[in-house]
Amino acid sequence: MSDTPIPSERPRRKARPILTTLMVLALLPFGGVLIYRFAPVPLTLLMIREGLAGHGMDYRWKPLGDISPNLVASAIAAEDARFCSHRGFDLEAIEQAMKDNESGRRMRGGSTISQQTAKNVFLWPGRDWVRKGLEAGYTVLIETGWGKRRIMEVYLNVAEMGPGIFGAEAAARHWFGKSAADLTPREAARIAAILPSPRRYNAGTPGPYVRRRAARIQASARVVRNDGLAACVL
Repeated sequence: MSDTPIPSERPRRKARPILTTLMVLALLPFGGVLIYRFAPVPLTLLMIREGLAGHGMDYRWKPLGDISPNLVASAIAAEDARFCSHRGFDLEAIEQAMKDNESGRRMRGGSTISQQTAKNVFLWPGRDWVRKGLEAGYTVLIETGWGKRRIMEVYLNVAEMGPGIFGAEAAARHWFGKSAADLTPREAARIAAILPSPRRYNAGTPGPYVRRRAARIQASARVVRNDGLAACVL
């Protein structure tokens, strides 16, 4: 009989759970993107944080067909004028943001609606580099797997539009006492005007800054619709 020792199976067995765990972690983003391609988003980390902090949480999912086209046009005008033409990242906006920040002007970001949606749905609030890297990855996934209409639908449902107010339907009810389907161009522009700082500004009885910004957004929203800049959604 041969005295050659039989290789131990223990290292291989120990490696299997590790490999399985890594495969599961790698597939999680794809699973989440696939599920939310069709299913309403139940909650986001920001919603949970606001609720636990005692700020309240009003969230009412609505299909895109039940949200006024005025709000779609206003969101594009206010947040991402090239939404229908880019693939998730607006390089021109990023370059302009970098120039403004370097010149000492008011700090601004270059995030698209797609990037904001990826962050809102899948990630935590913050500005660290890890989150920004994951945001870029999720942005590519939803641009590829969802398409523009679904991205806009999810964005308008999960974006914070007031203190503890999430999504178009809750915002329309809170600020104007009506359904999101019935928002006028002026009301839609006011909601879009407070998106950068929804806990600071008031869309229902706006101050001078919000009124001026909303007027500009309302005018830009007309251009968005007339020039077909929302054709990928409307």
